[in-house]
Amino acid sequence: MKLNIELKGLKLETPLILASGILGVSSSSMKRFIEAGGGAVTSKSIGPVARKGYKNPSIIEIYPGTFLNAVGLGNPGIDEFLPEIKLIKQREIPLVVSVFGETKETYLEVALKAEKAGADAIEINISCPHAEVSSIGTDKDLTYNVISYLKQQLSIPLFAKLNPNVTNLGEIALSAEKAGVDAVVAINTLEALAIDVNTRRPILSHGSGGLSGKAIHPIAIKKVYDLYKILKIPIIGCGGVFKWEDVIEFFLAGATAVQIGTALCEGFDIIKNITDGMREYLRQNEFKSIHEVIGLAHEFNIQEVPDFD
Repeated sequence: MKLNIELKGLKLETPLILASGILGVSSSSMKRFIEAGGGAVTSKSIGPVARKGYKNPSIIEIYPGTFLNAVGLGNPGIDEFLPEIKLIKQREIPLVVSVFGETKETYLEVALKAEKAGADAIEINISCPHAEVSSIGTDKDLTYNVISYLKQQLSIPLFAKLNPNVTNLGEIALSAEKAGVDAVVAINTLEALAIDVNTRRPILSHGSGGLSGKAIHPIAIKKVYDLYKILKIPIIGCGGVFKWEDVIEFFLAGATAVQIGTALCEGFDIIKNITDGMREYLRQNEFKSIHEVIGLAHEFNIQEVPDFD
């Protein structure tokens, strides 16, 4: 049963991609993800210069498998990260570098350096809910301007990670597609807040943060399902993947690949469990390839459901 996919020229042995912000700071940890059965890795979001990020506490588990974080885009800066890119490429690992900047010019500066160092694709972070870059992903015109500017000068695929904290995600996604983006990642974390009842203040040092993990999975599925109806470009599902059923659900909704992040708190064995489950699902349902599953939920006609009232 074939799990390999091709995503805008990237050849992946499985459709599982390491999500940005999770372990994506060293070649050794990204190598472990691939060895466990992942198909590609996405780096932590990298900016033009080093950034410390927010003070601790910056991440908490609020429900089993659901986390709230406000890391603040802490990263070593693109120049310090270049050796890691080169090490990853020496190991022939499919690499997507997530980038951010204060302006479209700094986005491009970081992206071009990553491309020159060997990145296979660029993912632009325009959606982090606890950083200033989120403002780009909430406006269709800003989204269009940044993406079209980058596409004019990059020669490798460009992905855009979408901000779910908007009224009309479809409008933003269509603007990104019009600007020439090669694929969208849906979704980034959701804005959220946790307050300590004893200290009467937010628990995270930054205050609000981004919600990830199991609690957001149904929301992510809904967003991918809706985007599949209107987009012609691939959709990379992201949000709350902990088991093989979660991945298949994304494919049924219309995803071409799926990112996994929060679940790695349970260790790398979860990757093998997911890939084994996916293969068994394909075998039992007589599918030869994961491609055959994409979008099948859209063939369901709600009018065909019997009315038992």
